[in-house]
Amino acid sequence: MTSAARPSGRPEGAAAVVIGGGLAGTTAALALADAGLRVTLVEGRPRLGGLVFSFRRDGAAGELTVDNGQHVYLRCCTAYTDFLKRIDAERLAPLQDRMDVPVLDADRMRLGRLRRTALPVPLHLARSLATYPHLSPAERAGVVRATLALKGLDPADPALDGVDFGSWLRRHGQSSRAVEALWDLVGIATLNATADDASMGLAAKVFKTGLLSAPGAADIGWARVPLGEVHDTLARKALEKAGVRIALRTRAEAVSRTDDGWQVSVVNGPHGRERLAADTVVLAVPQRETHGLLPDGALADRDRLLEIGTAPILNLHVVYDRKVLRRPFFAAVGSPVQWVFDRTHASGLAGSAEGAGGQYLAVSQSAAQAEIDDPVAKLRARYLPELERLLPAARGARVRDFFVTRERTATFAPAPGVGRLRPAARTRNPGLYLAGAWTATGWPATMESAVRSGTAAAREALTELGFPQGQLPQEAA
Repeated sequence: MTSAARPSGRPEGAAAVVIGGGLAGTTAALALADAGLRVTLVEGRPRLGGLVFSFRRDGAAGELTVDNGQHVYLRCCTAYTDFLKRIDAERLAPLQDRMDVPVLDADRMRLGRLRRTALPVPLHLARSLATYPHLSPAERAGVVRATLALKGLDPADPALDGVDFGSWLRRHGQSSRAVEALWDLVGIATLNATADDASMGLAAKVFKTGLLSAPGAADIGWARVPLGEVHDTLARKALEKAGVRIALRTRAEAVSRTDDGWQVSVVNGPHGRERLAADTVVLAVPQRETHGLLPDGALADRDRLLEIGTAPILNLHVVYDRKVLRRPFFAAVGSPVQWVFDRTHASGLAGSAEGAGGQYLAVSQSAAQAEIDDPVAKLRARYLPELERLLPAARGARVRDFFVTRERTATFAPAPGVGRLRPAARTRNPGLYLAGAWTATGWPATMESAVRSGTAAAREALTELGFPQGQLPQEAA
């Protein structure tokens, strides 16, 4: 290695290169810098945040700050909560005091709520489930039985990885209505797949951790400011304060071994090519990009990464000339609409002269394979009447702007069998590590999974460098 070793085996002044400035890469870079390494973070985009970002739009409703998609987290997402604290952003993404999800049945125009009490698990949801109007008494009883069966499963059991969640639900007496109004209501939003397309292992992880681990585990949090303010501006400030060199608009071309360690070849438009020497390299980019950068022999079967599919998320953005929704968000059943969030204040609409009295709603559509490539006009013709059906106040309101954001590869596809394809942080090559929500964190493709992967890669890297256990970044509970 390029640096001299201390008696403990820990190198003095070791250098690290982290490729990818999303949540995984940012987490890894912070952890390595906090341990005293000289860290360079390489990101091809002109910003940090990966697929969690904001942009400016100057449209018919004036200038807005738009999130590419609605992102939420739960109280059980302890790694992401720690990340928010680390970059001094926790106050900008508060959690509900208690889980409370308004659910509107579009066919009967009846509002139900999924909310918890302070009682211990599983009694914390008993009252809500007993009065949930979108299921019959028999279906509610069936949900209780399925929940008890779910409670006894181990999400890490490899046998569950090859089973689809939909088949398991049907074997446990769940009606199609119960799947739509409860299991898929939660599962599509967290897994980015319907029950029939989701690994039972990942579904068990979602429901056991979110609903059955602690009374407050499913309390919902989301950013009250643009995502870019959190995952770019504040993350960059934290990285710079930690001494990380941030190289934006810089693309990694190759990662190779040298006699002294590792070399990362990068391209920066204005500055041309550069070779970065490192003792440790973390690849925190999507699976296909990782496949292209990995040296031969780094994984037992590198091509398995190409078998990890992707799943899209579609977001519809609607600006009305008046307030049409009085809640911060709601979910719908019996409708193509999934989740709707009020983004008026976060976007800046509320504080602009052009936005006076108006409201900006973001409609988040996960598992959007059937619509991801539909033209805007077709989506507008389908969803504006549906929003009017769900929101009587929208009838007669003028739509000042309607636009669409599409993330065709928003997450890895949580299909049955994906667990065996997800690699661990450590590769076969000492000093080379993997991070990303798609790696083997045990979680679906969430912000929590991304942060956990960055921590895991940093822990492996620091262990290899000889850091004692007490000096490693702590894994979240």
